[in-house]
Amino acid sequence: MSDTGCVSASPENGPAGTPGNWRGIDWARAEENVRRLRQRIFKAAQQGDPKKVRNLQKLMLRSYSNTLVSVKRVAQVSSGRKTAGVDGVKDLTPQQRYELATAIHAETKPYRAEPVKRVYIPKSNGKQRPLGIPVIRDRVMQARVKNALEPEWESRFEARSYGFRPGRGCHDAREAVFNATSSRGKRIWVLDADLAGAFDRISHRHLMESIGQFPAREMVREWLKAGVMERGRFAPTEEGTPQGGVISPLLLNVALHGMEEAAGCRYKKRGVGREPGAVPGTPILIRYADDFVVLCHEKEEAEAVRERLGTWLAPRGLGFNSGKTKVVHLNEGFDFLGFNVRRYDGQLLIKPSRAAIKKIKERLRAEAKALRGSNATALIAKLSPIIRGWAAYYRVAVSSKIFSSLDTYVWRLTFKWARFTHPKKSRTWVVNRYFGKYHPSRQDKWVFRNPENTSYLVKFAWTKIVRHDMVKGTASMDDPALADYWAKRRHKMVPTTLDKRTFSMAYLQKGLCPVCRQDLIAGATYQPDNPREWIEWFAVSKRRLERHHLVYRSLGGSDARSNLRLVHSECHQQHHAGDRWENGRIAAGRPLQSA
Repeated sequence: MSDTGCVSASPENGPAGTPGNWRGIDWARAEENVRRLRQRIFKAAQQGDPKKVRNLQKLMLRSYSNTLVSVKRVAQVSSGRKTAGVDGVKDLTPQQRYELATAIHAETKPYRAEPVKRVYIPKSNGKQRPLGIPVIRDRVMQARVKNALEPEWESRFEARSYGFRPGRGCHDAREAVFNATSSRGKRIWVLDADLAGAFDRISHRHLMESIGQFPAREMVREWLKAGVMERGRFAPTEEGTPQGGVISPLLLNVALHGMEEAAGCRYKKRGVGREPGAVPGTPILIRYADDFVVLCHEKEEAEAVRERLGTWLAPRGLGFNSGKTKVVHLNEGFDFLGFNVRRYDGQLLIKPSRAAIKKIKERLRAEAKALRGSNATALIAKLSPIIRGWAAYYRVAVSSKIFSSLDTYVWRLTFKWARFTHPKKSRTWVVNRYFGKYHPSRQDKWVFRNPENTSYLVKFAWTKIVRHDMVKGTASMDDPALADYWAKRRHKMVPTTLDKRTFSMAYLQKGLCPVCRQDLIAGATYQPDNPREWIEWFAVSKRRLERHHLVYRSLGGSDARSNLRLVHSECHQQHHAGDRWENGRIAAGRPLQSA
């Protein structure tokens, strides 16, 4: 199979007469080439063959498919595609993406990284988090290098490391905490840890030593030393990796690899893909990027772990945030990834944290107030993704009562909105116009609707509480031996918070887009990292999904489910770019791959 993504070329290695049309690229083949190379790197690393690993990594770095896929993810799919670096370039057209991929693949000069652009985003505590935004070209280069470096480390990473890793997410970390702190457990003391500015303080020297003889190590050094532009002034970077770079989360995981061993965690060996059981009397460490907890039997043990980890972190340029790191008893409880974990009369319950509930109320109130004077369509369009996203994140916890209380809160907000919109109308008139039993299969009496059509506002309580199916042990998506495991996981993890028809179509397609053969929606291979990202995902996910008619309507095709396939919007555009026209009318289109 060639590695151009769509035309003949030398195997794995780049274009020989590539088409000048971005939408003419065979993305399914390009993605398959990258996936196959990642698996080969993983397997070689797993077998302890460093020479083969380096040769395969060089092959990945030369791969034209890798370049194409990296450009697509950075400049077309990523939400950051509309954010410019210091060069001001953003939101590339299809032709500009193709030209960028061609230029990068043909580059022969020594690579030089541009400085990152410093921007700030608000944190939940009122402070600001500094981000470093690389230019799009550097982001693409980082994505290419990440595809070469990540599979090697996926073969090494600990089983209870969940942050910023393919196929793993915050729900896996929460489930791991539940398993380790359930009522049957004896680990009742918790080191609730927070690292101070982890991304900004990572030691460059330690990182470069960790990646060893990786073929693109000098490119990694370029990104670490690129410097920062803030308000027109350049500042060199002697430590840290920019939080905003594509490869930065992977570098953080590399820097923190080995933390479990340093904490004194010991595990029994079990079969491939099974969760490793902790040796009795030893602590359990569960980490999500730089946020982690250590579960211990005694308070003294937790304090000793804190001391050991402090010593272990120092050579890496890292240390604890003394104001946020503490040792607590399970009866007192602690917050982790937006959840509150606490034991009530011997029973462990995990609920949305008070801070998370306060934050979602503030956002709902601000959005409803900002839309006063707008119509019901705008209000429903704005609030529905927020409700769906937040409920999707917390549906794996004990959230039923909180969902109901939030529905009551939303009812108050929408009623106030309606009263403001119609100040001269009575309460009864407002209720009759906007509220009633509008869900086709539920008996809720106070559903807010758009009186101009059949749309209505979803409720938190409509999201079913489910038990998350945690990823097993050290299972990696790059492990070729676990292909069936990940295929089944993708199939059964289609989010139930989608509308019924979209959910049904995604489920029947096993969660795959029939054009690019990649995930349609968040599921087995991708989990947003926090409630805010879940909300953002739901705000754009339906716009990113479109229904394709196998037999076009202009050629007599119907809207029956058998004639429809769910595809990404960009894949839909790409597919129709290959349609054949005669005399100004469509004559035929390319056949769609079987879902």
